[in-house]
Amino acid sequence: MIPPKPPARAERVSLWRYLKLFRQDILSAQPARLYRAWMAEFKTPFFRSYMVNQPALVDLVLKERPDDFPKSDRVGEGLRPLLGNSVFVTNGEIWKRQRRIIDPAFEGGRLKDTFPAMWAAAEAAVARLSDLAGQEVEIEAETSHAAADVIFRTLFSIPIEHETASKVFHEFRAYQRSQPILNLAAFVPLPRWMPRGFRRETTATAREIRRLITDLTAARQAEIAAGTAPDDLATKIMTTTDPLTGARFETAEMVDQVAIFFLAGHETSASALAWTLYLMALYPDWQEKVAEEAAALDAGPSFSVLSKLRTSRDVFREALRLYPPVPMMVRETVQPERFRDRDVPKGAQVVLSPWHLHRQTRLWDNPDGFDPTRWQTENGKTCMREAYMPFSAGPRVCTGAGFAMAEGVLLLSMLLRHLRVELTDRPPPVPVAHLTVRSRDGIWLRVSRRAEQNS
Repeated sequence: MIPPKPPARAERVSLWRYLKLFRQDILSAQPARLYRAWMAEFKTPFFRSYMVNQPALVDLVLKERPDDFPKSDRVGEGLRPLLGNSVFVTNGEIWKRQRRIIDPAFEGGRLKDTFPAMWAAAEAAVARLSDLAGQEVEIEAETSHAAADVIFRTLFSIPIEHETASKVFHEFRAYQRSQPILNLAAFVPLPRWMPRGFRRETTATAREIRRLITDLTAARQAEIAAGTAPDDLATKIMTTTDPLTGARFETAEMVDQVAIFFLAGHETSASALAWTLYLMALYPDWQEKVAEEAAALDAGPSFSVLSKLRTSRDVFREALRLYPPVPMMVRETVQPERFRDRDVPKGAQVVLSPWHLHRQTRLWDNPDGFDPTRWQTENGKTCMREAYMPFSAGPRVCTGAGFAMAEGVLLLSMLLRHLRVELTDRPPPVPVAHLTVRSRDGIWLRVSRRAEQNS
């Protein structure tokens, strides 16, 4: 049994047919040959795009010369209404300054400090899903709820039930479905004064989310000034100074950063956990292995328990390989380059695709299969180093990568310790790319309590 992936398009289609497919879904718009190609060129009347799937080229762009391949503004154009000038879309010295302030909040010791809040969110997720036992559940909605709860508890020390947190969560659900991964500006160079083609509801929702985040940020600044602020991620980031300049984030810039923390920490984690639970329903033998191992959680919320959840870690890692939440990343050349004996002009788009790299037929054994044991094989260890980047790689690797792995492993283990998930009679989910890799019609699973079945 092979987990589902989107159908590939025909090898040759017109540009306009491709753009129509691309807007509907970036994944099924790609031809099957990209799963075996080292590199592919895509030409439009406005720019050249090069997808690179060869590990040496990926390393060149992300690790060896990252300053020569900054993030493309074409992607930033689509996300700017929500993210402003956050660390996700900036480049150069602005980005470096932002990372100098943000990174200390996610260092190893801080991750341990956030673990109790993460644990509380996991327990709350178990309680919510337990109430749905015996029903068919759209699991993406539930993992979104759980991931948002983790973010608000660790960032602002408030649960998802908090009035403002709840409003942000529900507004973001509307935003997620209305915002394509790329908009018109990704394909056509537009002057600054020209409208960007955003849907009216997308712009309005982004504005409301930012208003709510501004309220939370301003309230936290007041608590910091009064000496009453909790010691959480928001306080850490807002009180950290740039070691080079001594400056802190101003309110507007902090709002930008909180927006990307919510997007990256909630949207990507929700996608990853939903697909992992689907795989557990698809492969019940692995589900039972995770559930058995999760007995280690009975000892209580100690950070050290994560080291005992090795099966859960390997399962979650394999889910990230098959369904990387961010399927493609786009960089831009600042000077002429030469890739694989091909001239690449200045201003070209360089597409790095975890979706295709993680299934590269020249690199991976059984690339389309679900096999958590692969990480103990020589092929798996090699590909882990050379062809695995669910959180990007190099200097721009996600600052919250360690946080996301801890969250995913804990939530998966906690849920399966108490609950069982099973397939329904509905058709298999079809992966599509919205802001992250989601299912076209949701992921439906039947949920039951383990205690009931074992009694």
